[in-house]
Amino acid sequence: MRKIIALASLSLLSLTAFAQVGPEITSWVRNTNNATGYNNIPSNCQLVQYSTSNVYVSCTCIPGYDIGPWTGNPNVASNQNFVYKITRNPQHNTGTPTAIGLGHIGVWTNGVSIFNADDAQTYNNQGVWHRNAYFFEGQGFDSCLGHPQQNGEYHHHVSPNCLYDNADNTHHSPIIGYAFDGFPVYGAYAYTNTNGTGPIKRMRPSYQKRVMTDRTTLPGGGPAASAGPAISATYPIGAFIQDYEYVAGSGDLDSANGRFCITPEYPSGIYAYFVTIDSTLTPVYPYTLGLYYYGTVQPGNTGPGGGHVTIGETTTVYNGPTAVNELNKSIKFDVYPNPVKDYAYIYFDPSSANNITGTVFDQQGRIVKLVENMQPSISYTLDFSTLPAGIYTLQLLCDKDKVVQKIVVTK
Repeated sequence: MRKIIALASLSLLSLTAFAQVGPEITSWVRNTNNATGYNNIPSNCQLVQYSTSNVYVSCTCIPGYDIGPWTGNPNVASNQNFVYKITRNPQHNTGTPTAIGLGHIGVWTNGVSIFNADDAQTYNNQGVWHRNAYFFEGQGFDSCLGHPQQNGEYHHHVSPNCLYDNADNTHHSPIIGYAFDGFPVYGAYAYTNTNGTGPIKRMRPSYQKRVMTDRTTLPGGGPAASAGPAISATYPIGAFIQDYEYVAGSGDLDSANGRFCITPEYPSGIYAYFVTIDSTLTPVYPYTLGLYYYGTVQPGNTGPGGGHVTIGETTTVYNGPTAVNELNKSIKFDVYPNPVKDYAYIYFDPSSANNITGTVFDQQGRIVKLVENMQPSISYTLDFSTLPAGIYTLQLLCDKDKVVQKIVVTK
């Protein structure tokens, strides 16, 4: 393992440069070795550039984890060649809030699009009762809870369970995306108290299913322009967006599905969105953002042609940590369950090394599984369902760092 060298002194220039690089620049999953994902398309983020005011993220919208198949969905994920612009100085919008529209509303840290809870269709095409994408389309999501739309844009309406360890309720979740108002999107777990104290807890939304016997009124009690379908096993409460209402104080988060709080990346505090899931890791409405952005949204990312920003200012390419903070990282990971019957999951800590190669050997020393270019903050699946019971060896290798763990497979 390489030595960590403590620098006794730093030049003012180095300190200034280091101070300029914040989590809005460093949080992205960069593709540094020409790795490819679905259909051999370059995966994750190809380039991160920044100026004093903005970060520009170039990405294909294809993640590094395996995606598909999508049951009943004829669409195919394709390269979107996005360039997103994220402000480095997000501001609370104190005027008329900007509604969360259809299409991408933010970007996950691996360059995949964040979508809202709406599947873009309404009951009988009347524009009143908007369909909940998780209810109507969830059966066609892949194991990472994503799917492509007609133009091939792969996206997640809900917590992306392959991007981070959504079962880790003992650590503050990492930043897993940025909304288009520039505020970070975190995983499901945070400090109990907004001042950064208290145990880690799962963030609960303040949206609740309405108590109603029919669909003739909207949230707030106003009459609906047209009635929705009868409440039934086919259309239970929760099938439509208007089946929910915001109840202030009923959860941890506000109507935008966030709160102002201290986080590990923002020790002075920031407004942050949180994805929401229940104790069984099932996505819970509104899943990502609420109905409105908390902050001011810059033009360029949303609307027709959104996500293909032209960079009109001088930028610096982010090539990873500088000498100031590039202390060579060890391989930090968890494997669960172990023993395993069918599938084991590897999760790398956000502070772990990049570009790890995972190899599984059987008792005869033969390679039975190989996963290359594994990155921190991402969950990887190892399929043992076709392998016989026995003891296997998982080797994780990065540069000169190597760790080995036994995995017991039972049947």
